[in-house]
Amino acid sequence: MKLAAIAGAALLAVLLPHEARAEFTVCNQTLDVVNLAVGQKVDNADQTDGWWTIGANQCVNVIREELENRYVYIYATDVFGHAVLTGSIEMCIDRRRFSIRGIDECWQRGHIAARFVEVDTLEQVRWTFFLTGNRP
Repeated sequence: MKLAAIAGAALLAVLLPHEARAEFTVCNQTLDVVNLAVGQKVDNADQTDGWWTIGANQCVNVIREELENRYVYIYATDVFGHAVLTGSIEMCIDRRRFSIRGIDECWQRGHIAARFVEVDTLEQVRWTFFLTGNRP
């Protein structure tokens, strides 16, 4: 009887849907490898983080926790450092891996200013952005 209860509990755990992980995923649908930087509000301050390398026709989870912000900002370059996705929101990046608090006075603080694309997640807790290469 005990064995049947354990087997039943194990079967129930497999059959019940697991709670979905909330995240922000970027899928690279281009033929090139891209390097991605992400900006968002963290503890009421603007923050940028980078870099994620995303191969052609690959996806990467860049924010692994539940989205708390309606807007997420992204910037992408090719392997030579040339922008392949740019927008109108200026934020800070660096040449190597970085986490930068604040988006003002990038140059004065020793960083590089880059123009990020604003992604409206419509207040969803999970969002996927498809990088197609068709954006200006």
